[in-house]
Amino acid sequence: MAMRAATSMTDSCSLPAGTPRFDSLLIVRLSAMGDIIHTLPAVAALRQAFPCATLGWLIEERWAELLCTLRYPRSGRRSAQRPLVDRVHSVNTAEWRRAPFSFNTWQQMAVGLSQLRGIQYDAVIDFQGAVRSALLARWSGAPIVFGSAQPRENAASMFYTRKVLLKTNGTHVVQQALALAGAILPIPAVEAQVEFPVDPDATNKIAGLAADGNDFVILNPGAGWGAKRWPPERYGQVARELAKDGLCSLVNYGPGEEELAVAVEAAGEGAAQKISCSVSELIALTRRAHLFIGGDTGPMHLAAALKIPVVAIFGPTNPARNGPFGTRSIVLRSASSMTDHTRHREPEQGLLEITVGEVVAATQKLLQNHIAEPRLPSPK
Repeated sequence: MAMRAATSMTDSCSLPAGTPRFDSLLIVRLSAMGDIIHTLPAVAALRQAFPCATLGWLIEERWAELLCTLRYPRSGRRSAQRPLVDRVHSVNTAEWRRAPFSFNTWQQMAVGLSQLRGIQYDAVIDFQGAVRSALLARWSGAPIVFGSAQPRENAASMFYTRKVLLKTNGTHVVQQALALAGAILPIPAVEAQVEFPVDPDATNKIAGLAADGNDFVILNPGAGWGAKRWPPERYGQVARELAKDGLCSLVNYGPGEEELAVAVEAAGEGAAQKISCSVSELIALTRRAHLFIGGDTGPMHLAAALKIPVVAIFGPTNPARNGPFGTRSIVLRSASSMTDHTRHREPEQGLLEITVGEVVAATQKLLQNHIAEPRLPSPK
């Protein structure tokens, strides 16, 4: 395997004989929120294994706050505000597709790709397995582009110079990402700590919201498509039941989901309060939560990554592959639900078979153990 000579690794970062050595490595995982979070353990393992290497990440601008706070430099010395990677490169492919012939689009693409190529990364790992991510990985100019031999979109493999054959198709997507990283470079067998950015402004805002000291759970009625959405009225009924135990329910909603949050709030009859957060604010909010209740969504995977207990309400997607990973959780899924990624507008029938009583019972079971445990202080 031809590689550029290592020049920046110091003696204190020496590696075992025969280990591939890269001074710089680019991660490509553009979107979406949950998929980026699923990739974090693999990248954290690479960071732990190669602490002196320069790690960059190419990501959609919408999700860049998962790696770096808004007002913090996108490159340079790592800190609590950008704890994992040395450089964050962003693209805005959705905007580019809306105006493909615009001068502004071409200017943004040219500047962004020029800056990316200017780093001269030694190698790239495409964790997304899509044509657009593979193409951007190749455009980075790195001489080696790693990717799965069986990517999500078959055509993506045309852009890889090194195709990695994995035997983990049936495992959780977190494990698949770890397997890809481990097949390329030796990573630790022990779990690496995943760190999210700490935004002081977001932390202070959320601390003010929770200043009354009430314990709260997060309800998340939204999901990527209708078939995954448990009815909002039922979330409101859950909120009413939890209020009997002195728990406040905060209803998180993202762009286009306000109608769902309003319906939860109305059904909650004062027991639920809707809240719209930036990504940084959602990280800060989730850190303080006692528990998270929701379906297969990015916010659910964020809660799991932050080790918050999760009650996961699943329908057409497979929790063995996409369920909460690495935290205490109870997954509710009807035996009648079949895995189906067709983006139907209406809730899947099996999802509707999950009752309010089942969700409340699962919540109380997890909270009994959680409240008995010492709470970790929020990051400053």
